[in-house]
Amino acid sequence: MNPFKPLDDKKLSWFHWKSLITTGMGVFTDGYDLSSVGIVLLTVLSSFGITQKSSDYVLYTSLISGSALIGAAIGAIVFGLLSNMGRKKFYGIDVTLLTIGAILQAFVSNPLELVLIRLLLGIGVGADYVLSPMIMAEHSNAKDRGKIIALGFGLFWGFGATTAALLYLALSAINLSPDLIWRIVLASGAIPAASVIYLRRKIPETARFLGRVKGDIPTLKNVVKEVTGQEVMISKDLKDYNSFSYYFSKYWRKFLAACILWFLFDIVAYSGILFGPSLIAKSLGINSGVFQLYIEAIFTIPGGLIALSLIDRVGRKPLQIIGFIGMALSLFSFSLYKDFAGLYFSPLIAFAIYGMNNFSSQVGPGSVSASGMLGVELSPTKVRGFIQSLTVASGRIGAALTSFVFPALFNAYGESFAVGFLGSVALVSAIITLLFIPETKSKPLEEASGETLLEEERIIK
Repeated sequence: MNPFKPLDDKKLSWFHWKSLITTGMGVFTDGYDLSSVGIVLLTVLSSFGITQKSSDYVLYTSLISGSALIGAAIGAIVFGLLSNMGRKKFYGIDVTLLTIGAILQAFVSNPLELVLIRLLLGIGVGADYVLSPMIMAEHSNAKDRGKIIALGFGLFWGFGATTAALLYLALSAINLSPDLIWRIVLASGAIPAASVIYLRRKIPETARFLGRVKGDIPTLKNVVKEVTGQEVMISKDLKDYNSFSYYFSKYWRKFLAACILWFLFDIVAYSGILFGPSLIAKSLGINSGVFQLYIEAIFTIPGGLIALSLIDRVGRKPLQIIGFIGMALSLFSFSLYKDFAGLYFSPLIAFAIYGMNNFSSQVGPGSVSASGMLGVELSPTKVRGFIQSLTVASGRIGAALTSFVFPALFNAYGESFAVGFLGSVALVSAIITLLFIPETKSKPLEEASGETLLEEERIIK
């Protein structure tokens, strides 16, 4: 009997929902931390006397926006390598870093200090993006794995971003000083992170790690019983003795495709996350907090709900292709409308066109690639942590790159060119998904990753 079959067949239970909250609150914090800086960015710069006429305006705009993303790439690689010592072993360190980093932001006295602290915060973000999707996927059942990951990483991220916008608007409404507002908004990210430190230390190690990486059969049996209530009989050694190079030689194409897709997606997505509430909103004459709130409430969250209803029925691949195409059409349309509407230009229409980018994103790649789904589903257990770290780091590098490239394109060539460039990136991403990504819906992790197939080949030989 397959020892993981009870996990794959188990219907959604209290264990799954508790695990979802435990892992999802880290993603909520990620969404809060990475979007809140976009909402308060112009206020932060103004607080330190940096204006658009300042010689270091573009530099600090990029560094403050991108430092957490660079930290996330570093954190992803470090904790991806550490994850083969145990998924749970380092779980909780990530949100502890998020808590410390968030609080320290309130006490910075110059922009360089903020950049360095957000680099530390980003290391926690990267660690969370590696550990949480793996733990969630390895505990999940096969039928509902897609929606669990999409909810925990797609919608929870959006909930965090929405909370940041609401807090910013509430503090603005009571007429606090701008300097105090941005410090409170950034520091408040410590609250959701700290709330799950204890729960993360108590979550059980995953059965798949225990069996395939550690080879600890007695503890594996205990975890399966805790999650499913069933006893499993295991009469053989489950430990995977294949090397990393063995898996890379077999599956390097799909590993590379997963990395490239998250890289390209984050170039597009983080241009909007970091500069939508500042540069795009300013060009439309909309308050940054209002812009972020409406984007999340009208477009992102409804898109995420549609993804939840379809991802385990229609599949990951079709949704991602449709989502990328929708993003491209929205961004091209926004660019053309801004250029040619002339006297008939309406900020409301432009906002609606731009917002469809966020809707399409969350229907597709925001719930697939950016949730870490490809990394965890396409990689065998033994290399899952490292492959996930590569996909996360690729995404964070793309996001960090766009923190420098997008404002530079915006300032040098104008808004329409910068947004049109993003549309081209989205279109290329749809083609890569079509050509190189296999479908994984409803498959056990061992089958989705090809791990079962390779094990069978080894036994035959």
